[in-house]
Amino acid sequence: MDSYDVIVIGAGAAGLMCAGTAATCGKSVLLLDHAEKVGKKILISGGGRSNFTNRSVTAANYLSHNPHFCKSALSRYTAADFITMVEEAGIAYHERDHGQLFCDESAKQIVEMLLRPCREHSVKIQLQTTVTDVRKNDHFEVTTDRGLFQAESLVIATGGLSIPKMGATAFGLKLAEQFGVKIIPPVAGLAPFTFTGREKEALQTLAGISVDVAVRCRGKLFREAMLFTHRGLSGPAILQISSYWQPGDEVEIDLLPEQEITTFLKLKKLSRPLAQLSTVLAELLPKRLVQLLTSGYIDETRMQQLSDKQIEQLADQLHHWRLKPNGTEGYRTAEVTVGGVDTNELSSKTMACRKVPGLYFIGEMVDVTGHLGGFNFQWAWSSGYTAGLAVAGLI
Repeated sequence: MDSYDVIVIGAGAAGLMCAGTAATCGKSVLLLDHAEKVGKKILISGGGRSNFTNRSVTAANYLSHNPHFCKSALSRYTAADFITMVEEAGIAYHERDHGQLFCDESAKQIVEMLLRPCREHSVKIQLQTTVTDVRKNDHFEVTTDRGLFQAESLVIATGGLSIPKMGATAFGLKLAEQFGVKIIPPVAGLAPFTFTGREKEALQTLAGISVDVAVRCRGKLFREAMLFTHRGLSGPAILQISSYWQPGDEVEIDLLPEQEITTFLKLKKLSRPLAQLSTVLAELLPKRLVQLLTSGYIDETRMQQLSDKQIEQLADQLHHWRLKPNGTEGYRTAEVTVGGVDTNELSSKTMACRKVPGLYFIGEMVDVTGHLGGFNFQWAWSSGYTAGLAVAGLI
C-alpha cells in the first residue's frame, strides 16, 4: 500500500490548485482522476481561452444556502492573487464585459501553470484511475483499479454533475453520503430554459435572435444578452437567472431595459401618426420579435389608431414579458451544479468536514455556486488553496 500525506481525488481546477498548494507546503500528494487528462473543464471554458476569474469577486456573486460561507476562502485567496499568479507565469490575458478575464492565447496555459508546482514538488498524478472504495481507519484507505493507497488527509474535488460527456459523475456526492455528510439536492445551474406547447412554437420562430434584456425571477435581476434558440431561451442573462429559477416559476423579461417605451410610443404617435406600429417598434427590436409581440394587433395598425390604454398595455408587455419555462436543458449543457455538500457540514476556514477528521470537500462539490463570468473558477482556486494550506497544517 502506497502512503501519502494527502490524496486528492479529482484533477480539475480545485483539485489541481489544492494538490499544488499542499505539495508546495511540503506534503506528499497523490492526485487521482478517472479522466485521461487533467483540467478538462478548464480547457473547454471560455471557448478554449478560459474565463479564469473576474476582477470583481464578492460573496454576492455566489448562490448558497449559507451566503456567508464563501467569504473566508475568497478573502484568503483573492482574484487579485490568481491574477498575480497568471502574470508571474507570463500568460497574456484580456478583460471583457463585466470584469471577465480570458487568456489571449489558450486555456492550456492555465492548466500548465497549475501543473508546474505539482511537478516541481513531486505530486504523483495518476489518471485513468477508477476509485472503487474509500474507507477510514487510522488513515484513509483508497482502493482503485490501479492499486491501494492511504493518506492522513483526503480531499474530494470531483466536481458536480454538469456536462456528463466531460466525465462528470456523482462519485463525490455518493462518498459524502457514505460518510454521513448532508447533501443539498443538486440541480443544473447556468442552463438554458426549455418550453412546451405554444410558447415553444412561438419562440422557435425567433431562433438565432439575440437581444439585451433585464430578466427577473425570485427577486434576482440580471442585465445581459438573451438568445432565442430552437429549444427555448439561452444567453448570459438566461443562464444567470436559471440558477435561481425553480419549477413552476415565471421569469419576467424587460425587452427594452434602457427605453421608457410608453413615452417613446406616445411621442411617435404625435410625430409619426401614419407610421405602422410594427415599423416603429422595429426601430428598437428585431422584426421577427416585433411580429410575435404585436400578433394581437392588426398588421396595418397605425400609431394614430392606438389609444393611450393600448400603448400602456403594449409597454407593459415589452417591459414585463412573462414566460413560464417547463424546465432547463439539464446537466447536458449546464455549466455548473447548484447544491452539493451542505456548508453546515464544513469549516469555512479550512474546508474540512466537521464529522470526519481529515476529510475535505472543495470546488463544485460544495453548495457554493458562482454566477457566470469566472466566478466558479475563482471559487475553485480559493477553496482549493484553502484546503491545500489546511492539510499542510498552516491554518
